[in-house]
Amino acid sequence: MSSQSAGRKNNPGAAGAAKKPTGRTRRKEKREFVEEMKLRTLRPEELLHPAQLLARFTERAEALLAQLPQESRPAPAAVSTALRQGVLDAFRTRDEHIARLVETDLLASTPERGAKAIRRAVRSSLVDMGVRVVEEADEQELFVVVEGEGRGFELVRPAYVDQATGKLLLAGQLRRIPTPSDLSTQEQAEEADVPGGGAK
Repeated sequence: MSSQSAGRKNNPGAAGAAKKPTGRTRRKEKREFVEEMKLRTLRPEELLHPAQLLARFTERAEALLAQLPQESRPAPAAVSTALRQGVLDAFRTRDEHIARLVETDLLASTPERGAKAIRRAVRSSLVDMGVRVVEEADEQELFVVVEGEGRGFELVRPAYVDQATGKLLLAGQLRRIPTPSDLSTQEQAEEADVPGGGAK
């Protein structure tokens, strides 16, 4: 019996710890993912159609307008125009959003592309859509402090802000860290605690 096989017998956990996913495991995971995506796919009758959506909005708007006094009602043509424009704008925004997601999914599906390239693509899409990603602790009102001690800050998670409205989409997170002045103050305190530490 070789020394390698003896080592494996004496340490059965070592072989298990080094075990990597097999081709069969990967194929099973892929099949499960495909099945999950099929279940999540919208059926045709559930998909949004601009004409159907506009018809539902128009019907609801007419019911609401009927409750208003005659002199306060806007012209039906103006209502139809406003609703049509609103629906078209919403679908245009949806199409742009889907196009960005398609680009990102395609990039993520390319084997030679790494996580860094995907992250850059996502960040570019966010910026193009008007989202400001804040990674500096200067704007502390956009962050929450989650842990740590000291007067300095270290970024844990960026903050995301809608540039059009100024709305905070997701607060960032900061960790407190010691600054050089914190460290020197701590050293002085430790020296003062040591008998004769301050004497020269």
